[in-house]
Amino acid sequence: MIRSALLCLSLTLGLAAAVLPAAAQTEAGAEAEAETGAGTEAEAGTGAAAGTAGATTESIVSGLSQNRVSITADFNGSEILVYGAVRREAPPPPGRLSVVITVEGPSGPVTVRRKGRVAGIWINNAAVDVDSAPSFYAVATTGPIEEILTATENFRQSVTIDRLIRAVGITTQAEQSEDFLRALVQVRTEEGLYRLLEGSVELTEDTLFRADVTLPTNLTEGEYTVHLFLLRDGKMIARQERVIDVRKEGLERMIYNLAQTQPLLYGVIALLLAAAAGYGASAAFRMIRN
Repeated sequence: MIRSALLCLSLTLGLAAAVLPAAAQTEAGAEAEAETGAGTEAEAGTGAAAGTAGATTESIVSGLSQNRVSITADFNGSEILVYGAVRREAPPPPGRLSVVITVEGPSGPVTVRRKGRVAGIWINNAAVDVDSAPSFYAVATTGPIEEILTATENFRQSVTIDRLIRAVGITTQAEQSEDFLRALVQVRTEEGLYRLLEGSVELTEDTLFRADVTLPTNLTEGEYTVHLFLLRDGKMIARQERVIDVRKEGLERMIYNLAQTQPLLYGVIALLLAAAAGYGASAAFRMIRN
């Protein structure tokens, strides 16, 4: 009996010793599976984040042939080369890609006058004061502006010249006030100050682009802002700005500073130079006659 009891006790202890490690291994395996599952979820989350980050984004990388223009006595205009590329982090999405480049000169108030015939004489009989209008504005595009730019984007980004002219309250200054704004744009277009260069931007393989913008001789001194717009199917997807500094140099700068800082001295010098030129011309004419 005692030996049977001892044998049963030893068998029970052996089974317990065998079951406990198995249970421990089962718990360890469950923890490992839990960790593996957590790792899988973490990897899945990382993959989802990577997928989100890998969404197609397009931006502009650009440059200018020169960012400073000097107005000297023999200045006859300047040509600016605007070039760049479209940077992507993924294959491009479907849709038509277009590039619009604008060059905007310093803005300021303008008074627009209209002439009328009064008693047989043509005189200024009406005028409106425009709050702000660019002294120079050029728009270069890859195609017709109406086809590559929607009216909504033009309203938001102010791309065309009519979106940049600020004229508040001109309806109370004269009748048919809109005619004054159209006349302002027409006159400056004829002077070469407002330009629409459709199709002048070269776009190669929807990646590289370039455009040549000519600055006229009658430039206003100041900062000229170059705006670069990237559009797909008429909607803006990226934009960038660059600045060109236009300054008078040499004799032009000296005369300008003298006229602005010491107008009395400038007037006296101008009179003396005019008198000297007149006397010299008269003396030369007498010598030729004799």
